[in-house]
Amino acid sequence: MKKMSIADISLKGKRILVRVDFNVPLDKECKITDDRRIKETLPTIKKIMDDGGRAILCSHLGRPKGKPVLEMSLKPAATRLGELLSKKVGFAPDCVGPEAVQMVHALKDGEILLLENLRFHPEEEKNDPAFAAQLAKLGEVYVNDAFGSAHRAHASTEGVTKFIKTSAAGFLMEKELKYLGGALHDPKRPFVAILGGAKISGKIDVIQNLMDKVDAILIGGGMMFTFFKAMNKKIGKSLLEEDKIDLARQILNNANAKGLKLILPVDCVVADDVSETAHSSVVSIDDIPDNMKGLDVGPETITLFQNELEPARMVIWNGPMGVFEVEKFARGTYAVADILARMTSKGATTIVGGGDSAAAVSRRGLDNKLTHISTGGGASLEFLEGKILPGVAALTDSPN
Repeated sequence: MKKMSIADISLKGKRILVRVDFNVPLDKECKITDDRRIKETLPTIKKIMDDGGRAILCSHLGRPKGKPVLEMSLKPAATRLGELLSKKVGFAPDCVGPEAVQMVHALKDGEILLLENLRFHPEEEKNDPAFAAQLAKLGEVYVNDAFGSAHRAHASTEGVTKFIKTSAAGFLMEKELKYLGGALHDPKRPFVAILGGAKISGKIDVIQNLMDKVDAILIGGGMMFTFFKAMNKKIGKSLLEEDKIDLARQILNNANAKGLKLILPVDCVVADDVSETAHSSVVSIDDIPDNMKGLDVGPETITLFQNELEPARMVIWNGPMGVFEVEKFARGTYAVADILARMTSKGATTIVGGGDSAAAVSRRGLDNKLTHISTGGGASLEFLEGKILPGVAALTDSPN
């Protein structure tokens, strides 16, 4: 069911409690190394400012395990947000309590306050009703713009909606639901899924949910070797999930029975070690040496995938093709990113399902060359698995 949007609400003079996802990476000096998640929330924050609302932002950062951890403070995020908006952003030293309440009620129309890390309180992840009620008292309207946390039923994503009458989706949340939901429920065809990453276990439900929706699935990454083992191929020292071999065989049989193209690599890059200095070579998947491990897809596979992808009108990609963190084994992942960028320029809809794939696209400098790059790693996966996200379900249904 369609959810209420921030665009449907009168914001002027109201306190708007906004759940954002400012769970950004920090270096040892607590400086932000990737501000994409902050930038993605700017349309929602600017909407509140421009309409004369008072924005009270809340987020988690890292895993402080229910207690204050200086290195996980959101203060750097407040500073960065202020720089991006060219406007002062207030920062509350806690997300609840007398000082937070005082700072919230001192806000004027068009002003912004960021609250300290929600997870400094154990009640946040426990979805404690009393804690959720405290948060709810800070706002008159609730807006969730944190798709990356929507798969968690926490106090700030689900519990708070029980205490605020109007709970709406922010613009980023709407964008995520539009593209990921569109792919699942009304895809352009041909529709192709590219799935990679280390393990089948993390993608089982995605594969099974997509099997009835896509025209082809391309498999890469470490998970391909469990499929090869299920086909009785030798995989050397490559990554293997021994307990998932039967499942891989079942997936192959199901694809065959459905007439679905499930395309596996035909060659791969093997090496004796996961390092830039490792001895590596390209071999057929039928000729992986016993003492080597497969760490990327090979050039013939890239051509095979390209030929399958180019006629597609919609592509969804989740998971790298190899150990892309090591430049020597990044070629396959970067090639997929390049192919999708070219397809996008010709009118295809290309969607990257967050996580490592999004990081690879960013490293390749193609952030603005694809249709949509999801900000939600786990949330994107669960959405693609067909699961209902608590943070979305809790929002007010749209009357339209």
